Amino acid sequence: MRPALLEALARRLGPPLDAYLNGSHTWHTDLDASPAPGDPGTGGGRTLEWRLHPAPGYRVPRGISPYDCWDAVLAQLRAGADPDRLRLGAETRPLRSLWEGLECFVVFGDDLEPAQLAAAATERLGIPPDACGLVDHERVATVWERRRGATSILDLLRDQLRP
Repeated sequence: MRPALLEALARRLGPPLDAYLNGSHTWHTDLDASPAPGDPGTGGGRTLEWRLHPAPGYRVPRGISPYDCWDAVLAQLRAGADPDRLRLGAETRPLRSLWEGLECFVVFGDDLEPAQLAAAATERLGIPPDACGLVDHERVATVWERRRGATSILDLLRDQLRP
């Protein structure tokens, strides 16, 4: 997890559409148009979901809401805080204890070739993906839930992408 990724999300996609108790944050953008940052899109075309995945073993920092975590982290990083020592509520935590990485996929069962998705994601975010391909999200969710969040979602995704 790099501060530059969070800054690119904030600058290019705006604030998250939603935040979850499990640490995930999500954005939706229209693949077939270029809405303004923070605009979830018109819904007239295919929709991309951007999901910032929680770190393995994630827990909400004491004294802060999961809905306020994004803003608190971004404000500190923009003020020059050390990403390994972010003051969040009653705790000092490293960025890597919050999120481990970003996934982008087409929602609502639409198909898109992995190379096309990677190109669209790179154009929209300005950062190329580390990997791309087809994955079984239900299998990832089953393993992650069985292990009660104590495993890396990104590792589960990467395992499916390996030949």
